[in-house]
Amino acid sequence: MEAAYAADLDLVCISPNAEPPVCKIMDYGKYRFEQTKREKEAKKNQKVIEVKEIRLGLSIDVHDFETKGRQTIKFLQSGNKVKVSIRFRGRELGHPEIGMDIMERFAEFCKDHSSVEKAAKMEGRNMIMFLSPKSAK
Repeated sequence: MEAAYAADLDLVCISPNAEPPVCKIMDYGKYRFEQTKREKEAKKNQKVIEVKEIRLGLSIDVHDFETKGRQTIKFLQSGNKVKVSIRFRGRELGHPEIGMDIMERFAEFCKDHSSVEKAAKMEGRNMIMFLSPKSAK
């Protein structure tokens, strides 16, 4: 403690349970500042993956389908996951096979840029499928 006081630094106990306890003489305020600076830098460099949603209809036309597909490819290229959903309304609920066909066509349309993370599945009135971007290897 006298050596730390003489050097105008702090005595930091690194391993108090060791025999004898291990301590280090350092400027603790500077150490904490550099540690928070490193954490901020690491946070700045990390990429947050968002989940974007594309909604399709059961009676979607070719041009609308392609437009939604291109938009999905943009989302995937920017590194986001995409949730593709079809909402069944009224009598449409009696034809889930049509929705499954649309989902398969959509997955086929985006297959160069994505992989199916979670296959198409009915959840209540909605059919949901998740696409994730293909890893660039």
